[in-house]
Amino acid sequence: MCSSSALISVMSGFFSLLPDILPMIMPSEVQITKASDLEAQRVGKDAPMIRQGAVIGKSDRMCATVLIAKPHCSSAVHHHGEQETIIYAASGKGMYVTVPYGNLGAFFEHIHNIYAGADEEPKRHELSAGDFAFIPPWTEHQEINQTDENVVWILIRSGPEPVVVYLTGWGGDEAKADRIP
Repeated sequence: MCSSSALISVMSGFFSLLPDILPMIMPSEVQITKASDLEAQRVGKDAPMIRQGAVIGKSDRMCATVLIAKPHCSSAVHHHGEQETIIYAASGKGMYVTVPYGNLGAFFEHIHNIYAGADEEPKRHELSAGDFAFIPPWTEHQEINQTDENVVWILIRSGPEPVVVYLTGWGGDEAKADRIP
C-alpha cells in the first residue's frame, strides 16, 4: 500500500508538471488582434507595401499577416522558404506574379523550354476581392498593385512567424537587407 506522504509527493510532482503538459493536451486560449493594434513588420506606414503582423508567434503551425499595397506599387521578388501561404484578397484588385517554374514539374518543363529557345515571362494572376490563392513553398513571386486604390490581402502561412526571403530578381540571389525596395 501507498503511504499518504508518498502519494502527496507523487501528486505534487505531477502538479508541478501541469504548466508544461497542459498546452500540449488542452487548446490555447482565444486571442484577438484588433485592427487598431496591427503594426507594420518591416517599414513604416509611408511605405508602398505594408505588411502588418496580425497573428504572429501564437501557434507553432501558422501565422497571419495583412498586406496593404498602395496604388501603383510592387513588392520585391521574394519567396517564403519552406512555408506554404494562402492569400485571401480582402479588397481591391491586385496582381500576383510567379515564375513559370513554381513547382518541380514546371521547373523541368522550364529547363526544357530554355534549351528549346523559348523565352518565358513570369505568369500573372489577378486577384480580386473574395479570391483565394495557394502558394507552395519556395515559389518566387511578386505582388503588384497597378490600380488607383489600395489592395488588401490576408496572408496565412505555415509556421509561427512569417518568412520572407527577398531576391535580387527572378532566380536571383538573396538580396541584402539594405537593398530591398
